[in-house]
Amino acid sequence: MIGLSLAWELVRRGAKVTVMDSGAIGRGASWAGAGILPPAAKSVTNDAYEQLRSLGHQLHPNWSKRLLADTGIDNGFRRCGGIYLARTAAEFATLKGNEYWWQEHSIDFEALSTNGLVRREPELAPIAETLKGSWFLPDECQVRNPRHLQALAKACLQSGVKLIENQRVERLLVEHTVVTGLESAGQIMEASQVCICSGAWARESFQQLGLQTGIMPVRGQMVLYQGSQPPLSSVVNEGHRYLVPREDGYVLAGSVEEEVGYNCETTDAAITQISNWAENTLPLLSKFQIVRTWAGLRPGSFDALPYLGQMPGYENLFVAAGHFRSGLHLACATAVVMADAMLGKLPPIDLSPFRPGRG
Repeated sequence: MIGLSLAWELVRRGAKVTVMDSGAIGRGASWAGAGILPPAAKSVTNDAYEQLRSLGHQLHPNWSKRLLADTGIDNGFRRCGGIYLARTAAEFATLKGNEYWWQEHSIDFEALSTNGLVRREPELAPIAETLKGSWFLPDECQVRNPRHLQALAKACLQSGVKLIENQRVERLLVEHTVVTGLESAGQIMEASQVCICSGAWARESFQQLGLQTGIMPVRGQMVLYQGSQPPLSSVVNEGHRYLVPREDGYVLAGSVEEEVGYNCETTDAAITQISNWAENTLPLLSKFQIVRTWAGLRPGSFDALPYLGQMPGYENLFVAAGHFRSGLHLACATAVVMADAMLGKLPPIDLSPFRPGRG
């Protein structure tokens, strides 16, 4: 997601771009995600991460419209709103505290009564009386990740980006402080600039260069249900769990966070855990068919911030990785700020909190 987004932004600014992927283009963590775009700050904030989220949230509808116009592919961007549930006193306290954060950042929200929740989402009626509280955030959006990636890849190709699939970068070629190119499949490819956008696998490039990184793979697992029509109109969130309804009757349920290295297989225990939660939250799902399950590796970081900017000690090497659960949400904004950085323009957001090589 990050690599394709950056490539599309760079090529539209006149750069010549090649994207290389060790697997199929766009089949990593970005493809595996649920496509939730939570509300972002509307008011001015000094927090660089919130600035990045806010810029991304502003750009997504515009990018979606342009991708549709350029490729004919509808990426499923919809402003569907999000429901946030609290079943325990601790969850209620957390979300009640979030009200102050939402107010401070001018994020619209509505605390729902039991009847209000049922009016908005009738299929949640079986659990409504058991909840400590619920909230509705109208500015939550969703995108269908596979379609968004398909649109990005097609837009990149149409714009002149070269896409190389199923080819691993074996090593970066370095002369003093300059990366001259890379070696892949026994061939040398020259490059005037290189940006590492390989998600959880970015740590391998860091290690080759003898640099420390806090990037780590964190596995998530998903369950896909299929029904005849969508049982919900909004995304439903409870802690790190969620239900994402699609207009064609599919419902995505996730997820878990597991530090298991580069193991991208599903497990019966996690899938059962997710489906039990999903069907307890939305009992109608027990009548739906589970049509697919899968796992993906999120690129986590030690301080929950992505790595963005120029690699220390190198003149033309950059990195954009470590977005954890927010790669899709931050992709457009990351593309803009990284294109600025690579082309010698001052980005609209201070990138120092995201600097590679930070302690």
